[in-house]
Amino acid sequence: MVLRTELAPLPPGPRLPIALQTVAFGNFRHLLVPILRRRYGDVICLRLYPERKVVQLANLEHIKTVFGGPVTTFHAGEGNMILKPLMGEHSVLLTDEDVHLRARKLLMPAFHGAALRGYRDMITELTVAEVERWPSGRPFRSHDRMRALTLEIILRVVFGVSTGPRLDELRPLLNRLLEIGPLDIFGWHNPKLQRYGPWKRNLQVQQRVDELLYAEIAERRQVSDLDSRADVLSRLLTVPVDDDRLSDAELRDQLVTLLLAGHETTATALAWSLHDLARNPIEQAAALTAADTGDEKHLEAIAKEAMRLHPVLGEVARRLTEDIEIGGYRIPAGYTVMPSINMVQLDSAHHADPLTFRPSRFLDGNSPPPGSWMPFGGGVRRCLGAGFSLLEATIVLREVLTRFQLTPDRTRVEPQRPRNITMVPGRGARVAVTPR
Repeated sequence: MVLRTELAPLPPGPRLPIALQTVAFGNFRHLLVPILRRRYGDVICLRLYPERKVVQLANLEHIKTVFGGPVTTFHAGEGNMILKPLMGEHSVLLTDEDVHLRARKLLMPAFHGAALRGYRDMITELTVAEVERWPSGRPFRSHDRMRALTLEIILRVVFGVSTGPRLDELRPLLNRLLEIGPLDIFGWHNPKLQRYGPWKRNLQVQQRVDELLYAEIAERRQVSDLDSRADVLSRLLTVPVDDDRLSDAELRDQLVTLLLAGHETTATALAWSLHDLARNPIEQAAALTAADTGDEKHLEAIAKEAMRLHPVLGEVARRLTEDIEIGGYRIPAGYTVMPSINMVQLDSAHHADPLTFRPSRFLDGNSPPPGSWMPFGGGVRRCLGAGFSLLEATIVLREVLTRFQLTPDRTRVEPQRPRNITMVPGRGARVAVTPR
């Protein structure tokens, strides 16, 4: 039960200017937030651009309160409004309550049950084509290759094809949208900045992406065999919504969301998986055996552990529609509460020796405490593509490990670096592969 009181104090936090807090959080949140936790405790208030107060939560019971609370109080869509200029107002990530439920129901069939089973051969085919091009014995940025592969996979899922002049132009543009830093995000919410330099170029890229997507939508509306196609765009064009059809703007927003969010987490988790296996001969030997014997549970555990040890997203967000009380603090309506993935997943209270890569945490009946592994969020807003992501990671790891042994470019673990709202390997998760 979420309590509401006028008597509890507001959460503590640093009093630095909003610009400084935003830059520090955007670039160094994985280092900053643990420091703030030691000073202020499990409930920390920050001020971040564009003009909002956010409260980071590190206590698992507090987080369960948020994930289990009423969706009318905890608005995840409003909590993600920093993404609105990119994803669009209709995105499944940016809507709440009934509007969100409608969008989720439309997209869910593409990522569950029979649909997942139907993707196996396609994912395998694209993975084999990718890994057979890898250089032998020469270090390369595995993150770049994983991003290229998972983008090809999501293009096939969304459009049914991954070739053609329009998609050939779209592919590098999507990569450019993802390759922005925290300072670029200032331009998303400031039209004046969009007249200049990198912010102007980012806007031009986004506008060209929109032109290509609207052209694809218009062309797809004219085909005669929509009912027989299984790709996401065709499904969305044929499913009636409240006795009506989705508008072009609604379709555009869902497509951008799937294309950008639908491959980033998996690509980064796979890159970290290869990075960590290359530096741990014992874990790599177990992984090679799992690949040879088809032990998908073990391969999935590798991906899960990489997601735990190297969170792609540092937190999830819920904007409050009414005052609540958590941990003895009053958090007013309009604030955004942020359950911290980083602090929970790297907390020794939940994961023994948390900085060690150990896939066995997820094997042989072992599992982390409920709620302490949350790379896909939690509650009713848990990512609908979670099952697809883990299936994809399992297949890719199997195809890589049945062919190659991994060696590190350097023995030292790579640092993380920020890219848009995510954290990625600082040097691209460089590894070398040799045929087995």
